[in-house]
Amino acid sequence: MNKPADIIEQVSGPLPMKKAMGALKKMVLDHTATVGSVSAPYLRTFSIAVAPTAPLFWLYQQTLYPKFFWSNRDKDDLAAGIGMADVIEYDKTGPNSVSFDILQREISKKDPDTRYFGGFCFNNEQKQDEHWRAFKSFTFVLPEIQLTVKDGVHTLSCHLMVEPGNNAEVRSHQLLEAIDRVKAAAPPDTTGLPGIKSLTFSPDQKQWVETCNRVLERFQEGLMGKIILARQTLLEFENGFAPLLFLFRYPYPESSTHRSYFEPEKNTAFFSFTPERLYRRNNNELLTEALAGTCSKETLGNGNVDACEQLLNSEKDIREHKFVKDTIARELEPICSQIDMEERVRALQLNRLVHLYTQCRATLNAESSSDNAVLKTLHPTPAVGGVPKTQALEQIIRLEPFSRGWYAGPVGWISRNSAEFAVGIRSAVAKGNKLYLYSGAGLVRGSDPASEWEEVDQKIADILAITRQKV
Repeated sequence: MNKPADIIEQVSGPLPMKKAMGALKKMVLDHTATVGSVSAPYLRTFSIAVAPTAPLFWLYQQTLYPKFFWSNRDKDDLAAGIGMADVIEYDKTGPNSVSFDILQREISKKDPDTRYFGGFCFNNEQKQDEHWRAFKSFTFVLPEIQLTVKDGVHTLSCHLMVEPGNNAEVRSHQLLEAIDRVKAAAPPDTTGLPGIKSLTFSPDQKQWVETCNRVLERFQEGLMGKIILARQTLLEFENGFAPLLFLFRYPYPESSTHRSYFEPEKNTAFFSFTPERLYRRNNNELLTEALAGTCSKETLGNGNVDACEQLLNSEKDIREHKFVKDTIARELEPICSQIDMEERVRALQLNRLVHLYTQCRATLNAESSSDNAVLKTLHPTPAVGGVPKTQALEQIIRLEPFSRGWYAGPVGWISRNSAEFAVGIRSAVAKGNKLYLYSGAGLVRGSDPASEWEEVDQKIADILAITRQKV
């Protein structure tokens, strides 16, 4: 892709949002006259430093779709975007490997450092339920307008994308119209979420216990080592709502979670508060992790330290974690020249839960230093699929009475040179006046179905708590 150096406005300091938008318009106008016909895709990015602006507040004010938001677990990389300058997407049923290859082929044509944001289906061979209709096999978007906060620096950008055969002046005019629609950030004036009419589970508790017991019998027969079973919790509200309210009202802003939000059309959105990184790639350097084994601090009622000690001394949870850790290390071997998996198992503390956590650093082989190779290797992790992987995926489709959609799929961003994906767990999809919550539990030999049901309850408790907040 032909992408000259970004145009960055030189100013004495960060501009207020309204002045920054005026400066962006001038930059686009001044540049338009210099663009003739193009023989290859042409991308120009215009950027300007802005005064500190809360990305979620800014995003809430906007009326352009799609909308997205991303925040990494360390909270030093936040991005909010609106509109669509470019998109890479696919929407046909088939193996996830095909989706990964298509994305790799298309991203290899793009500018090396331009980030596209989006996500994948968990299992693209599964027919999806109707409420997942707006979420394709995968979608990755380059927004028209983007607010980024990286290492404390706030930047407002817009992207001018011109395809061969398109008129650069027409595309510039469309971009200018999008900039004109941008509203300055302000705390949202909301009346809160509407009341809940009903709450139902799929499967219900009786069906869950029956299914778990069948799985445990298969463990005794040696047919599987581990499987993750998920539950869908459906909340029906008295009327529709803005799904972004769930990100505003998340009660634990300092919790160690990746936060991902994608709203392809108004009031239809997928969002995730996930503690689990799938991987972070910078050229051929890879950072991934094993995260499995869970303990609820509230259930113990004795504070964080006791919950950590309980988990680190739990034979069942240590065994579950070892399944994940060993599987990841083994699966990385064919694509990595060096693998450094921590020996020590640590406890990752969240607000209600504690997880067992092990970090892994690796160096990708030259022939494998692409995201399709990494995605094929790591997705789904044993923490959301099972062991053996293929058999677990087959059983998940057979045993779960719903489709997972983007739940537990890779969500995040990708460019040619780098990428970061989280595992889309602790997630929900909102559509109209309905909210579908998803969470799962890992079954290994010795699991107790009733305890696993309670664990699923704990994993969605943060999102459920938002629905009970008062303004």
